[in-house]
Amino acid sequence: MEIRRAEAADVPTIVAMIANDQLGASRESPGDPRYLAAFEEISADPNQFLAVLEVDGVVAGTLQLTFTPGLSRLGMKRATIEAVRIHPDHRGSGLGQRFIEWAIDEARSRGCGLVQLTTDASRADAHRFYERLGFQASHIGMKLRL
Repeated sequence: MEIRRAEAADVPTIVAMIANDQLGASRESPGDPRYLAAFEEISADPNQFLAVLEVDGVVAGTLQLTFTPGLSRLGMKRATIEAVRIHPDHRGSGLGQRFIEWAIDEARSRGCGLVQLTTDASRADAHRFYERLGFQASHIGMKLRL
C-alpha cells in the first residue's frame, strides 16, 4: 500500500470511484472536463491534499484532506476529510481504516487540533466505520444548494 498526492492522470479513476455508489451515480458525470479544472485548482492550493491509495501500483482509494486555519478554539487549525472512496474490490480489507489513520496522522503533522468529516445521512455503514475509528456525531450538518 502506498499513499501519495493525486496526479492529473488519476482524475478519471478518482471520478469513477466517486460515481460508483448510490449517491454518486446520480450526480457525477465521468469524462466531464470540469473535473480536470477542479483538480488543477485543488492541486494549486497548499491547504488541499487530494490523496490516492495504491495497491500494487493501481489506485484503490481516494480522499481529499483540507486544512483550515481558524480563529475559534484559540486559533486552532482543523482538517476536513472528504470524498472518501475505496474501490469495491478492496472494501473490507482494512485499507479504508489505514487510509483514514494516515489522514489523521497527516493532520496532526500539520498542526491540526481537530479532524472532522461529513458523511451522507443515508450511509449507515460509513457512520459505523467512522465511529469505530473514534469519530463522534457531534454536529448537525446543513447544506444550501446554489
